[in-house]
Formats: sequence, structure tokens, C-alpha cells
Amino acid sequence: MITKLDPAQYRRTPWKNGGGTTVDIAGQDDLWRFGRTPITTPGPFSGYSGFDRLQVLIAGRGLVLETPDGEIDVRVPFRPVRFKGETPIQSRLEAGAVEVVNLIGARAAVQIALVVLRPGDRQAVEAGTHIAYAAEEAALEIDGARHRLAVDHALRIAVQHPTMIAGTGGVLLLGSVLCA
Repeated sequence: MITKLDPAQYRRTPWKNGGGTTVDIAGQDDLWRFGRTPITTPGPFSGYSGFDRLQVLIAGRGLVLETPDGEIDVRVPFRPVRFKGETPIQSRLEAGAVEVVNLIGARAAVQIALVVLRPGDRQAVEAGTHIAYAAEEAALEIDGARHRLAVDHALRIAVQHPTMIAGTGGVLLLGSVLCA
């Protein structure tokens, strides 16, 4: 089943640490969340013990996540990074405000993945829930059926069998949530 997700219906949620607001695009209770977040000032990340996190820069440059074990480099747009939700993180902005897309999943219940699809890229996905998000005007094919997405629009794709998703225009983020 494919459901269109419209920005007018996205939910705004304050950060757990009070430092900003996340735009929740899709999610399921306390199991997982796919959202877009502006980071306008450096500061600590909210802790999500027991969760895995994936993040990709979609606007701006120069985001660095400082951890006790070293830096996580998020300087370059459209290069996803993975880290544990319980990792203490302090963000550093080297070139002003940025915007990121996050996929957060409860480690004991779901497995998460986040890939970037450009024109010509194809991704086989397993049974589960997948979110195709348009970071810019974009187009895709799902098992050969064509779809167009305006900037900041998304599709929730729930499939019961392996499915092929292909980027045919623009840049798409494809978040996948599979039962663990």
C-alpha cells in the first residue's frame, strides 16, 4: 500500500532537550520516527537510549557531531551516518545553520536503513515500511509504477514482499523500517 504524505499534515515535536523542533513526517508509536530537523545553533543532541539513529544532511554544510569517541562527519550533503541513540553528542556548525533528515528506530523491535536515490539508482527493499522523501522535486518508480513528489513531500510504502524502488528524477531519501 502506498500513502501520500503531505507537509501540511506533518507534526511538529519539540526536542527532548528543548533546543529546537523536529518535523515528524512518519512514524509508529515509540518504535520508529522519520523526520526533518533544522539545526540552527550548536548544542547537545537529545538522548535516545535503546534506539539506532540514521541522519543525513539535506541543506547547508559543515555539521560535525562530537562524541566521546571522536567526530561523526556530517559535513557533506546526502551522505547518511549511523550512530547509537545513547551516544552523548554535541553538534558543531562550521558554516551556519543546516537541516537534516533523521530515521530513529527502537533497536530491540526494528531494523532501520537510510539510502539516497538519485536518477538511475535502484534499491530492492524487503517486506516492511519504507518512506520515500523528496529532498528536492523528485520522481521514482515502485515496481514499475511512476510517482512524482514535490519538495518536502513523501510516500509511505508498506509492502509484504520484496519490491524494487528506482530513482528517476531529483534526489530521494529512502528510509526503511523492518521488524527485527
